[in-house]
Order: sequence, then C-alpha cells, then structure tokens
Amino acid sequence: MFDPDVEGGAGYLVKRVQLSMRRRCDAALRSTGLSMAQYAALRALADHPEASASELARLCFVTRQSLQDLLTGLRSSGLVRSAAVPGQGRATALVLTPAGRKHLSEGHQAVVGVEELMVQGLSVTNRRQLADLLARCAENLESAPVE
Repeated sequence: MFDPDVEGGAGYLVKRVQLSMRRRCDAALRSTGLSMAQYAALRALADHPEASASELARLCFVTRQSLQDLLTGLRSSGLVRSAAVPGQGRATALVLTPAGRKHLSEGHQAVVGVEELMVQGLSVTNRRQLADLLARCAENLESAPVE
C-alpha cells in the first residue's frame, strides 16, 4: 500500500539523498580510479592521521574488517604506506604516498562537485541550516540508547 507520508518523511528523504549522492560520487570518481569507499579511506587518513583503526572504520562507515580490506588494496596500489613512526599500541600508522595525495585531491574535486550539484539553488544560510539540522538528527540518533 502506498503511504505518501513515508516518502515525505525525513528518514526516507535522507536515504534517497544518500543513495543519489553515492551513485553520483561513484560516477564522478570513476575517472580518478577511486571508489567512494577508497576516497573515504584516503580522506579519513589525511584528515585524522592519528586515528585508530576503529575510528577510521567509523569515519568511513565500514566495519574494521572492511577497512582492513580497503587499506590492503590502497597499499598494493601504492596510495598509502606504513609511517616512519609506529602507531598506537600494536597498530601500524599509515600515511598517504604522493600518489595517494594526488588521487585524494582529484577525488575531492569530484566529490565537491557532486555536493555542489546537490545544494544547487540553496542559499548559504539554507546550506548552513541543512548541515546543522542533519548534524542534530545524527546526534539525536547516536546519543539515544539502542534497545
């Protein structure tokens, strides 16, 4: 049965935007040789060089096992390497190689282009409000106890 309230609900619309954004980003990233998951991992490593594997997995919206698979692929592609200094505990810190930084820069331009398309026609104030409202929704869900 069709329920118009479902398709107009915030949860449905967030998922619709997320799926459209992912599809567009994957297409835009194709020319860089990166997948969205690889771009997210490179971005997280660049922005959070001291992050643990658990933190990186959370930032990339993947499990730790999936993150390890991603990092293995990025290592074999020469986009990341072990850092000269050891990581926390038994972990090996990773850094982007020059090729990794180049791919990240190209990928970032592609992703920013998709985001600009997404918010086309929204004023700077509306863009800020949208970001604030989405952050509030995420915080509400993340802080509520899971039953």
